[in-house]
Amino acid sequence: MDSLLPIDALRQQWRLLFHHAQPLRVLLALASLMAGARLAGHQEAVIPLFLGTIASALAETDDSWRGRLRALLVTLGCFSAVGAVVQALFGLSWVFIAVFCLVAFGLTLLGAIGARYKAIAYGTLILAMYATISAEHAVAAHGPGRHWHEPVLLVAGAAWYGLISVLWCAVFPSQPVQARLVRLFRELGEYVRYKASLFEPLRGVDVERKRLALAGLNARVVAALNEAKEAIFSRLGPRAPTGRLARYRGLYLIAQDVHERASSSHEDYNALADAFFHSDLLYRCRRVLWLQGEACTRLAHSVERREPFVMDGQSVQALAELRSAIAHARATADAAGLARLPAIEALARNLALLDGQLAGASHTAHPSARLGRTDMSLFDRSARDWRDALARVRRQLTVRSPLFRHAVRLSVALAAGYGVMHAVQLPEGYWIMLTTIFVCQPGYGETIARMGQRVAGTALGVVAGWALIELFPQPLLQSVFAVVAGVVFFANRSTRYLLATAAMTLLVLMCFNQITDSARLIQPRLIDTAIGSLIAGLAVLLVLPHWQARRLHEIAAQAMRHHAAYLRQIASQYDSGARDDLAYRLARRNAHNSDAALATAVTEMFREPGFARRRAGVAVRFVIQSHTLLSYLSALGAHRAALPDGARVALLREAAAQAATALEQLAAAVEAGTPGQGADAPARRQLAAWAGDAAAHEADETEARLRLMRTELLLVWVQIDVLQQHAVDWLAVAEPASGGTAERSDGTTSPDGAVGTTARQGPVLAADAQSGRAGLPGKPN
Repeated sequence: MDSLLPIDALRQQWRLLFHHAQPLRVLLALASLMAGARLAGHQEAVIPLFLGTIASALAETDDSWRGRLRALLVTLGCFSAVGAVVQALFGLSWVFIAVFCLVAFGLTLLGAIGARYKAIAYGTLILAMYATISAEHAVAAHGPGRHWHEPVLLVAGAAWYGLISVLWCAVFPSQPVQARLVRLFRELGEYVRYKASLFEPLRGVDVERKRLALAGLNARVVAALNEAKEAIFSRLGPRAPTGRLARYRGLYLIAQDVHERASSSHEDYNALADAFFHSDLLYRCRRVLWLQGEACTRLAHSVERREPFVMDGQSVQALAELRSAIAHARATADAAGLARLPAIEALARNLALLDGQLAGASHTAHPSARLGRTDMSLFDRSARDWRDALARVRRQLTVRSPLFRHAVRLSVALAAGYGVMHAVQLPEGYWIMLTTIFVCQPGYGETIARMGQRVAGTALGVVAGWALIELFPQPLLQSVFAVVAGVVFFANRSTRYLLATAAMTLLVLMCFNQITDSARLIQPRLIDTAIGSLIAGLAVLLVLPHWQARRLHEIAAQAMRHHAAYLRQIASQYDSGARDDLAYRLARRNAHNSDAALATAVTEMFREPGFARRRAGVAVRFVIQSHTLLSYLSALGAHRAALPDGARVALLREAAAQAATALEQLAAAVEAGTPGQGADAPARRQLAAWAGDAAAHEADETEARLRLMRTELLLVWVQIDVLQQHAVDWLAVAEPASGGTAERSDGTTSPDGAVGTTARQGPVLAADAQSGRAGLPGKPN
């Protein structure tokens, strides 16, 4: 058995590399081009061929082979156009840079159409710089003139990689979907396991800090869901999918349902910890949820290895033990425990349904169809036609648009780099502009991070390149190093930018050393990289800076609107019964997307200078409460079912409608920058004054569901109060009064509390206490 371990390890490494297939495609393209150039005796063609391959790979997005072929044709058309423009205008000095900046501005705005066009525009801009550098070298070697062979070779290298990519997509059509589902269930497993840590009967636990971390994990799950959905949608044809793609679509829909159930909250966790401090009930809840998180991770492994997924039965036993513990608590708990026990019972039902969802993934075909799903359609967010695409670009033509600001910033930075290059007469000066394109990002934090990594990576690559050239002067070995460096670049450019930059520098040095002495490039490469990085940093700081704090209120308003739309969809299904149709799933996905966008924006804000985030503490608390509100909405969605007509059901529906209206009013006020007073909600007051036997045990399922819906709606209303108060604090012009809770730029509070502590809660009705809701704490979870 031990002899098989190295083979298993090699297989695991192959699977890992195979699931990140772009480095493999780059390996095939670079190796074949290098071999062909050597056999033909044209080593000088290696550099433009390699650069064209790199630009084509940067312009690549996940798609079916048909979509990839269409994108390739557009890419090659753009590459040919910019190559011709560079050749026609090179040497015309300021005319060249004026046109180049206009092209950079227009290409950046094309990113508004969608991810495919954003990648094509970025790759085209990179190739334009490669064409400029190639033209400079051609003029230096052969004198002035039109050296058309350089752009032709660039486009040829791009076309060769594109052909390999199209063939790869045709041979392995579902591999990208598989890779994204693996990532999705891994992220989901991590999220569920962390959510389990909230179920601890410990006093004094900072639930808000855990909530903040959970919001970050939720953003990663949402991103993985979106990537998986786009990968599946790009491969859906006019006919219903069959085979592996049908299974993958079913697994994606199961992941959506698991996410909703796992993200739901049924009660305040501090209140549960107080009520069941001397019981093991919460630990049993934690164990069930932890096992389900482990099941998500095992499902990811099974998808990665294309093996059947089988539930191990531990969670079934843990659920049975949880039900037994609930029955024991029902017989022995005190009044406080009995008041909170319905929430535990609802949680147990939710966990049982979540377990059923995961068990449904064990079937080899159409797993979600076995769970009674009838609507399995997905929503297409791409541009419908050229009019829609043009409208999306037009909407960005405003200074309020982050994309417009980035386009202007990048154009100004490129012009500044060109001016510095001519003013100082630097050799290989166009690398300044190339560095600026790579380093200048839409966000301040990412740009500043790339500045240091770009300079350090270039220095590391120069040192490594010099050492390898001295130790291995053989051209064949240097060719191998160049190909490997290209693979390393694409394997790490999204996760380890410093290593990716070092690899790209190594590739350039190895390629140039095939035709000339690359030692003369070392000093210019270092100087130009430092200057280009500095220009990018100054541009993101001085040219239409895009501070997150200036637009957080818009993102928050969008989140509140989507929360309201989600609540309305949930409430409508209390009339018709639970159905996972496209409208419901779209509202749920929009709510999670906007919540993740708000959390991401606040995270980015903390990477910006202190003067740009003076009210960061309130923004953090707003994120925590927004995510908490979404968890209560998810609980309502997880337990939605048809309810019989009656006075209490009508009251519940009206309370939900008024809560949605309050959220929409809050969104409008926050977006306008002048949050008003809380909305009048008579249904909420009637709901709080509901019959006082909420703690009594009811065997009737309808009564239990009504009681659960009432509890969740009251929690939703408390969160609305808190969010309204946070909005007032957040958008207030005056700073907090001295002696109170002073905000710090790191999001903490001093001296009164920690992150997330709500200093002033919204009004909690006295009727809540009379109806068994007196346990709502000052810090809702």
